[in-house]
Amino acid sequence: MDRINDLSSSIIGAAIEVHRELGPGLLESAYERCFARELSLRGIAFQQQKSLPVHYKGTQLDCGYRLDFLIADTIVVEVKAVDAL
Repeated sequence: MDRINDLSSSIIGAAIEVHRELGPGLLESAYERCFARELSLRGIAFQQQKSLPVHYKGTQLDCGYRLDFLIADTIVVEVKAVDAL
């Protein structure tokens, strides 16, 4: 559990750094690319735009689900951008 907590803290730190550097008001795609770069700089393993199939009655269906980030095969991160909170 400590590993997941440490990883979560690192991910949150990376997200905060991206927001601190870029500020508000950009498109999600910009934050996503910068977040990927920040994870790489920190040596955090991730997969981006990972397909998530649905299994139904023994058949795998590609329903178009995609994870923005799957980090260290453990934590899912979805990037969102809004004008204000």
